[in-house]
Amino acid sequence: MTIQLLQYLNQKDTAYSYIDTHSGAGVYALDGTYASKNAEYDTGIGPLWDRTDLPAPLKEYVDLVKEMNPSGKMRYYPGSPYCADKVAREQDRLRLFELHPADAKILADNFRKVEAHAAAQGVRPTTRGKRVIITKGDGFLGLKALLPPPSRRALVLCDPPYEDKMDYRKVKDMLAEALGRFPTGIYAVWYPILQRMESRQFADKLKQLPAEWLNVTLTTHTPMPDGFGLHSSGMFILNPPYTLEPMLKQVMPYLVQALGKDEGARFTLESGTQVTGRGARSGARDAQAEGRGPQAGARGPQSLARGPQAGARSPQGGAGAPQSGARGQQAGGRGAQGGPQGGARGPLSSPRNGPAGGRGAAGGGRGPATAARNSGPRKP
Repeated sequence: MTIQLLQYLNQKDTAYSYIDTHSGAGVYALDGTYASKNAEYDTGIGPLWDRTDLPAPLKEYVDLVKEMNPSGKMRYYPGSPYCADKVAREQDRLRLFELHPADAKILADNFRKVEAHAAAQGVRPTTRGKRVIITKGDGFLGLKALLPPPSRRALVLCDPPYEDKMDYRKVKDMLAEALGRFPTGIYAVWYPILQRMESRQFADKLKQLPAEWLNVTLTTHTPMPDGFGLHSSGMFILNPPYTLEPMLKQVMPYLVQALGKDEGARFTLESGTQVTGRGARSGARDAQAEGRGPQAGARGPQSLARGPQAGARSPQGGAGAPQSGARGQQAGGRGAQGGPQGGARGPLSSPRNGPAGGRGAAGGGRGPATAARNSGPRKP
């Protein structure tokens, strides 16, 4: 989803800012001890690796991962900073935050090697200012200093580990302040769907923010009876471009079939405006789309497509897409850190192993709107 949001912004020549509040190390080694032991990628990027029938948006993402694995063997996996660096243009700016000291160092080393490789190839920047700025610090606190961006165009990706239950509250508070400073920006939030109350209520709380929104979730299997394990995750987008919902209606049924393990596999897709008022369940203008798992057959979206005519935005000021498996709708896992990278921008750092903190994707009317409800069973 991050890739698709950036491609949308690329449609307009004006530069934009990509702001990543929890960047991680940028690249992860899948053949390290920790990643091999957990092997989360076997249920994420793994099943997609050799598919020849990928929908175009999904193929673009898988091709990006394959580009950093020229041997054909799946050894390295990109984090969101790497994806943004590959998709954003020279005039665009990347502002990356990472609080964990080890990850922040690896991230900085990665981009230093990218710059050194470009210089060795005779590539010189043609725009003023530093393209990538990495800050070792708290992205929750650092975001407000960057808004509004000079060009009034930005995508903000917020992807915290949620190991601390206060992260749910911090995300909402950060977004509320960000919308006050820069109401037309695109804000993308990944979140896990867990048994804990903060997780189950998270999306409904984000729907109360003063902006249009889109919420998509992917469940790969029926939850375990003990409640452990990550079976579902979601991406919540504020001010989504009009192109995003039709794209997801194409891709999500495919992902349910490709990644689903049992009849519990499904996706949900809903969109709407700000929810206010006690008892208002959702501000969704459209019916919620829902797809079921492989055994039941992926029925595909059942919602009313808004299409470009309904609320369409041009890719200009404020408009504004990886993550399945352990980290959102993008397939893969955040197991080991570091790892060399081939690709057009040059080699990244050598593999480093170890856990990565448990991480693996317009103002509306006020007042309650029509509630969107599932046609099938409620999410766990």
